[in-house]
Amino acid sequence: MLYTLADKMGAAVGASRAAVDAGYVPSDLQVGQTGKMIAPDLYIAVGISGAIQHLAGMKDSKTIVAINKDGEAPIFQVSDYGLVDDLFKAVPEMINSIKD
Repeated sequence: MLYTLADKMGAAVGASRAAVDAGYVPSDLQVGQTGKMIAPDLYIAVGISGAIQHLAGMKDSKTIVAINKDGEAPIFQVSDYGLVDDLFKAVPEMINSIKD
């Protein structure tokens, strides 16, 4: 689902340490203190809680958009825009709204 969204946006996918540790993605996609440091024009944090280790790797992004079902997640403190919603609902809606 995230790869589909990234493809439609001409973007790349990164991940939290939790996603890497759970085996969802390879470690070379990890963003954070023990991963890559990135600073894109647009960073969309999908389901990212905002652990300080992850924030260290993406804090220099120009615009940060957060999507998380927990409205109290720390990621919202650093985001420019936020959507409190379930990512499994929000991301498919985003995909469907982007024209090919």
